Amino acid sequence: QVQLVESGGGSVQAGGSLRLSCVVSGYTHNTYCMAWFRQAPGKEREGVASVSAGGGSTYYADSVKGRFTISRDNAKNRLYLQMNSLKPEDTAMYYCAAALCFLGGWRQFEQTAYRYWGQGTQVTVSS
Repeated sequence: QVQLVESGGGSVQAGGSLRLSCVVSGYTHNTYCMAWFRQAPGKEREGVASVSAGGGSTYYADSVKGRFTISRDNAKNRLYLQMNSLKPEDTAMYYCAAALCFLGGWRQFEQTAYRYWGQGTQVTVSS
């Protein structure tokens, strides 16, 4: 049974930092490309950052470039998102997701490319 479980969310003030984690099980982690998505109330879910299977290639939404860093530890079956200089507009539910890399679309955060999803962790940034 495939499971993706996020943790690390919480409430912080603007300018603060959080580190999200996603533990995966039930499949071979290093064969999937991974990403973080987020969904704010009343808004569509959007891609935030993605990473290749080996971790060597990363992609970011313009809104988080220079502030967020995605990484993975395949030995520990974990995906991370380091979020610095947080802004109130970063407030959202954050989801990790896994895609079969060879199918394509994962770099561009095409949600149909992502086969497995976690339940999400809430991030709230106050001004």
